[in-house]
Amino acid sequence: MKKVLLWLAITLLILSGCAPSLNNNEDEVVEKENDTKQPEKSIVPSYQLSDENYRTILPYRTSSSRGVITNQVMNRMDIGEMETGLRRLSKAYYDPEKYFFEEGQYLTSDMLYKWLDRNLTKDQVEDALNKRVEQIEKSGKEVDEEDKEAIRKELQLGLNPAIADDESKKQQKENPKYLTHILEHNFLKKNEDNTVELIGASIGIAMKSDYAFQTEIGGPTYHKKIDKKTMLKKGKQITQTVLERVRKIDGMSDIPIMFALYREEEQGSPVPGSYVAKTQVSGGDMTIGDWETVNEENILFPSDEGEKKYYDQQQLINDFSNKIQEYFPNYVGVIGEGFYVNEELQKLTLEIPLEFFGKGEVIGFTQYTYGLIQEMFQNYYELEVKIKTNKQMESVIYRDAGDKDPVVHIFDK
Repeated sequence: MKKVLLWLAITLLILSGCAPSLNNNEDEVVEKENDTKQPEKSIVPSYQLSDENYRTILPYRTSSSRGVITNQVMNRMDIGEMETGLRRLSKAYYDPEKYFFEEGQYLTSDMLYKWLDRNLTKDQVEDALNKRVEQIEKSGKEVDEEDKEAIRKELQLGLNPAIADDESKKQQKENPKYLTHILEHNFLKKNEDNTVELIGASIGIAMKSDYAFQTEIGGPTYHKKIDKKTMLKKGKQITQTVLERVRKIDGMSDIPIMFALYREEEQGSPVPGSYVAKTQVSGGDMTIGDWETVNEENILFPSDEGEKKYYDQQQLINDFSNKIQEYFPNYVGVIGEGFYVNEELQKLTLEIPLEFFGKGEVIGFTQYTYGLIQEMFQNYYELEVKIKTNKQMESVIYRDAGDKDPVVHIFDK
């Protein structure tokens, strides 16, 4: 187990800035309904990491669609941003000081895989229906017209466009898969009788910016770029259908729901995509009204986009990189990622890949980097600097927005 060395007597900053804020109350035991609608004991922790973080109820219940996102979203950067971004947007609707967070319990894996698939053409529906009926009848059961109609409806749950021939490059490009994933978050409140109940939900809809496909196994991979305007149009249509379906689920028929559209980055992108639009419907509403633009973005530094949109930040990182090279010439360069809201920098993450030959070298380099941060970087945004070798993290320098001095962690093997 790694020990953490705290350098430059910054222990007090860590204890005051990073430790959970404590309420005077002890952990509370509450009752909530389980899948059998019977009350079960749960614990509401008295610890809260900060006023901006949701508390969760224990024992922790994982999502009913656990694992779907890792199978559907190809860029690993998008997986984390989609989840953390949805929680971030939810705070405008569900106050972390009043409500508790729980992973989605209503949209199941089986349900999502059917929704995320392509729809079927009429001929494909009938072919699939005949095969299903044949399988059922082989088991000795009869299938009437009502059963067949139910099967037809089940076969047409896919929210991506239908195509007659998936080996046709033309059809694939004209009808790309737009929808990648649907992410559900639940928010609970504690009642006076010491029970908790669902008071609202947030649902993130992940949409592609680039559709990669093959027309034959082992064949070449083709790409279809999806512009933002088309993605928004399709995403809003899909969201309306999702709302109509969600309202039929027991427990979600009359709660407020916040929907947010997430635009993925390409599969190999070193930075994630971002949420681009959001809306909320009141409890019981079946129709989505106006959408609000979400102006968030993640920018890679150095890059052509970074230089074009945020020249000052890119130049700062270049200058920082040059200063490091004066001290340690055998490194490959600083990699930066800036998170912006309304074109204002909120968080800057810098990664410095190096090769060290001793712990003293790590400490000396970290000390030098710490000084550069104090000299060069303003403190109106969150800053995180990761110093790494090809094997592990060696040290981390972190400063929260508004703080004067950074916190340093040097990891000992």
